[in-house]
Amino acid sequence: MAHQYAKIAFTQSVRQVQTEHNSRSGYAGMDSGEDYNFMLSQEESNFIQQRDSFYMASVGETDWPYVQHRGGPKGFLKVIDATTLGFSDYSGNRQYISTGNFRTNDKVSLFLMDYANRRRLKIMGYISQVDADDWETQVALEDDQYRARVERAFVIKIAAFDWNCPQHITPRYTEAEISALISPLQEQIKNLQAQTSSQPNQAVDVIGDGELALTISGIQQLTPHIRSYKLQSPSGDPLPLITAGAHIQVPIASPNGKTLWRSYSILNADNAHSNTYYEIAVKCIDEGDGGSKALHQQYQLGLALQCKTPQNLFALNPNATSSHTVLIAGGIGITPIKSMAMTLLKQAQSFELHYAARSKSEMIYVDQLSQLLGDRLHLYPSDVGDRLSVDELLASQISRQTDLKEAPTQFYLCGPNGMLTSFIESAKTLAISDEQIHYEQFSASPSLSASAKPFQLTLTKSNRTIAVASDQSLLDALLNEGVDVPYSCKSGLCKSCVVKVSPQADIEHLDSCLSETERASGKMCLCVSRPRDGDLYIEL
Repeated sequence: MAHQYAKIAFTQSVRQVQTEHNSRSGYAGMDSGEDYNFMLSQEESNFIQQRDSFYMASVGETDWPYVQHRGGPKGFLKVIDATTLGFSDYSGNRQYISTGNFRTNDKVSLFLMDYANRRRLKIMGYISQVDADDWETQVALEDDQYRARVERAFVIKIAAFDWNCPQHITPRYTEAEISALISPLQEQIKNLQAQTSSQPNQAVDVIGDGELALTISGIQQLTPHIRSYKLQSPSGDPLPLITAGAHIQVPIASPNGKTLWRSYSILNADNAHSNTYYEIAVKCIDEGDGGSKALHQQYQLGLALQCKTPQNLFALNPNATSSHTVLIAGGIGITPIKSMAMTLLKQAQSFELHYAARSKSEMIYVDQLSQLLGDRLHLYPSDVGDRLSVDELLASQISRQTDLKEAPTQFYLCGPNGMLTSFIESAKTLAISDEQIHYEQFSASPSLSASAKPFQLTLTKSNRTIAVASDQSLLDALLNEGVDVPYSCKSGLCKSCVVKVSPQADIEHLDSCLSETERASGKMCLCVSRPRDGDLYIEL
């Protein structure tokens, strides 16, 4: 038996009921392989140490179970080692039912809740009361800053544990959690009030001049820095159909009256309701160009937008349905990857998802993904030392492909440029073909190399010459010189900054949106592409 919790909980009668309700096959994989789910990993340890209460079940001599709440300061349930927990038992109503039950039956079951994030952890073990003369253990389990009277201490040897799905958990928040969620909103309210008082006649009824009319019908604060926005047609008309990987360009009003355009992946592209509403998630980036901050400030319930029709330049390969698929997301890069995972799941395709971020708290929709994907999901919160190794991942996929004689694995990545650059370089070293790799980046192309050279850019229509540095994009060079050029994604995805170049120019095209015909006709994207050698002339 591999899964130790299943070994204890899945009795013969339980398995019979699972069979009757057609869920047995979903748990069959827990019956084989090496033993697991009896030693705490860093994820379980972190979760336990953040709890300030838990529910504890014992069984008395009448065979009746008894459930009791235990509370204290955050972390009062202490992780002694990978298989041992301990806690100080504070004075309560003095019925001593749990304490008495443990004298005749040392089996205990704990239920730990995280209502805010809709997570719960179940633990089974053997409990024993710490001897009265074992002062060292008792002191180690006490909390110096908590003044409640300690009556005794307990140690639990873990037999098994399991994570529960988030279904039917009503989110509840502590005062500190609510404060963390509303602080950004309160700051933005102050900023908006200041703007309103200083500019009373500059209210905006509609933002943008795109062809698709949408209204913000829902806003959800996913993390302190990430919000999701629900966009619907004001008339109730169906929206253009989309597929996983699609993005939409939304407008932002700039202080000088210009409309800025930003591209965001549509989160619910796999959803049956995707023709009723689109959902996007936007991370407010303080060190960015101000677009995300402006969007967070401007986008309120009921705001009317004229957006551009969605495009999909990062679609799943329809010809690779027989291949195993590896999805890789870094931080907010989960937004297109989530829809891909849901699509592959519905199609019963072979796939796995690797999701890396600075911490678990910065991972959005992780509970939903954990529940639906199970072992297909691999999380890498770097704050606890879990980091995604690109080399190890690629090596494991090459080994899998060889052992199973599968079609070439398909890789889909979205995340920071550093992660994408590392992946692409490692993939080239391992001779993984370009046809297997599909990516979407946040800003400049990860293919830009340190060998890029400075050059002179001549604007043929305005008769201007601008120097472009080796580490500078054409778009940035133009904007720095005050040249008014349209742009949006700054990553070669949206065609907003496409220009015509001189016919003889040898361009290193690094975009993901232009066709070979368009490139051959002399078009290029200012944001990511540049000449391979020599100066450049463009029609501006």
